Amino acid sequence: MYFRMELDNMKKLNLGQKARVQVTHSMPQEKIEIFKSLEDWAKENVLVHLKPVEKSWQPQQFLPDPKSDGFMDQVKELRERAKELPDDYLVVLIGDMITEEALPTYHSWINTNDGIRDETCSSLTPWAIWIRGWTAEENRHGDLLNKYLYLSGRVDMKQIEKTLHYLIGSGMVSGSTLIRYYQVLGAIPDLKTENNPYLGFIYTSFQERATFISHGNTARLAKHYGDNNLAQICGTIASDEKRHETAYTKTIGKLFEIDPDTTITSFAKMMQKKISMPAHWMYDGEDDNLFLHFSTVAQRLGVYTAKDYADILEFLVDKWNVEKLTGLSGEGRKAQDYVCELGQRIRRLEERAQLKAKQAPVIPFSWIFNRTVKL
Repeated sequence: MYFRMELDNMKKLNLGQKARVQVTHSMPQEKIEIFKSLEDWAKENVLVHLKPVEKSWQPQQFLPDPKSDGFMDQVKELRERAKELPDDYLVVLIGDMITEEALPTYHSWINTNDGIRDETCSSLTPWAIWIRGWTAEENRHGDLLNKYLYLSGRVDMKQIEKTLHYLIGSGMVSGSTLIRYYQVLGAIPDLKTENNPYLGFIYTSFQERATFISHGNTARLAKHYGDNNLAQICGTIASDEKRHETAYTKTIGKLFEIDPDTTITSFAKMMQKKISMPAHWMYDGEDDNLFLHFSTVAQRLGVYTAKDYADILEFLVDKWNVEKLTGLSGEGRKAQDYVCELGQRIRRLEERAQLKAKQAPVIPFSWIFNRTVKL
């Protein structure tokens, strides 16, 4: 069933026998050497955005204390507050949690990038330390949201756990096992970041800001619904995402300084591929369009929208001074024009999405015991 579902998804994406050739490594040796030459810079400028374990928050700080005599009373209070959360909000919160919980895949993905990979999973290079430290910090996000939702009693944890099982098994794009399966059939997905850290760090710069916005908005809504504890949870996670965004955008900023032509063409290439959420392969065993349905609800609630997508792009264009780049090749200038003009094109799409949202159907979500939610 799982392979059947994946192949159906490939057909929807018009891949199948006409699929593009898979690109897994797109960095020449001289570009790999750039990242090796930046190791001292990364030690001073990237690792500072990791927090020591002893100074970091942990999920238990926001949850009922199991060693306390008042544990059951604390759980009861949490459940009473959670009763006020609407189903559409729960769908978005669950989708955000599932995205965070698929972290093993993201660690594996970023660790494949040429020039920064940790061959032994114990390397002491700054890039390797960052990858492991970033993973450890991110790991707390899914843990915290998962435990909150479990204690709330509002959601079907078995269906959520099935979704996680499917998602981690499918990988960042389709998973190495599924890629081999597709190769046999001639249906090979395009790997968006191609094990290329230029593309990878542009993706994470965008994605960390997107999750900062998304968790910030779930915090705002939780407060609106009267759950200040959940608001604090989501706000704390958003703060982490902001700090990680700073590390990744700083790295791309440095690459713009030393290799502007490759960096701007990579930026354009990544935007042409489109920045999709890392959990876009989510599946619960029932809904073949689960990610689309989840993201449509998020759009309607204003948690993460096409407008946010355009805002992030324009933020990064400004952050990296893309409009002011000089000395570019012809290809570089075309890439520069493309990314500088793309924001307005996306905003026009956002207007159409708002019109479509007014005509949206109501569908069940297995995550909330098949209660129905308007898309």
